[in-house]
Amino acid sequence: MRADQKSDSRDKKKEIHLITFDDPEYPLLLKEIKDPPKTLYYIGRKELLQTRCAAVIGSRTTTAYGRNTARAIARCLAENGITVVSGMASGIDSCAHEGALEVGGKTIAVLGTGPDLCYPSSNLKLKAAIEARGLVLSEFPPGTQALPYHFPMRNRIISGLSELTVVVQARVRSGALITAELAAEQGREVLAVPGNIDSMYNLGSNQLIREGISPVTTIENVLEPFGLDGRRRDDAAAGLGGMERQVYQALSEQGEMSTDELCLRCDCTPGYLLPILSALELKGLITSAMGKFFLAKP
Repeated sequence: MRADQKSDSRDKKKEIHLITFDDPEYPLLLKEIKDPPKTLYYIGRKELLQTRCAAVIGSRTTTAYGRNTARAIARCLAENGITVVSGMASGIDSCAHEGALEVGGKTIAVLGTGPDLCYPSSNLKLKAAIEARGLVLSEFPPGTQALPYHFPMRNRIISGLSELTVVVQARVRSGALITAELAAEQGREVLAVPGNIDSMYNLGSNQLIREGISPVTTIENVLEPFGLDGRRRDDAAAGLGGMERQVYQALSEQGEMSTDELCLRCDCTPGYLLPILSALELKGLITSAMGKFFLAKP
C-alpha cells in the first residue's frame, strides 16, 4: 500500500454496504450517464443518494481565495438543503466537504479507491467525519488502491450524481476540467468561479468562462439552478416556537424521519406529535411521503 493512502484502525468497526444498478435505491440521475457504475460501495447515509446534489470541485493546489470560496459555496448550498458532492482530494475538494459539514449540512465523498481506504492519508479525520455525518461512496471494492486511471472514472460519478457542477479554482490541466466536461456531456449545468487573470491557479476555470460557461459572480448564484432564492432554512423557522421548532430542526438535520424516530428524538407521543406535523405541513415547511416520512423542504 502506498504511503499516501491508508486503511485506518477503525476499518473493523465500519460497515461497508453495496447498491447495485437494479436496486431501487440506486440514484436515478446516475443511471442516466454513459457507462454508469454497476455497483456502488458505501459507508454512511445512503439516503443522501436520493437528495438534490451539487458538485463543488477544483485543483489540489490552491490559493486562500480558492479555499475560502469553496467553503463559502459549500456552506451556502448546504444551508439551503443541497447535498455537496466532491472527491475528497486535497485542496478545493476537501474545503467543499468541510464547508458543508461546518453548517451541519449533507456531503458525499466519491473516492478513487475502495471505500475503506483514505487517499490522501492527510484526510483521515475528514473521511471519518463524512462517514459519521455524510456518505463515502466508491465503485471500487474494499481494498482497491489508488491508481491514476481511477480518478477520471471517479469524476463521472461526481458529475453524474449532481444537477450542478461548480468549478472553483482549476489549473489548465486540472482533473476538475474533466469533471466539468463530463457534466456538460451529461446535460448538467456547469458554473465556474472567475479568478485573477495573472494567476496560474485560475487559468483553467477562467478558460471555461471564456468558452461559454456561466461565471459565479455572487455566492448565491449557485442556488439558481435549484430554483432557490438564498433564504436559509433557519429563516423559514424564525416564526416557530416550542415543539414546532424542535421538530422542524430535527427534520432539517436528518432530511427525513419516521413518526417513531421523531417521537424518540423529540421525547413525545404520537398523539402529541401528529397535530404539530399537520401544522408544519399546512405552513408549507414540511411534506409527507407515502404517509410515513416527513421531509423538511429546502
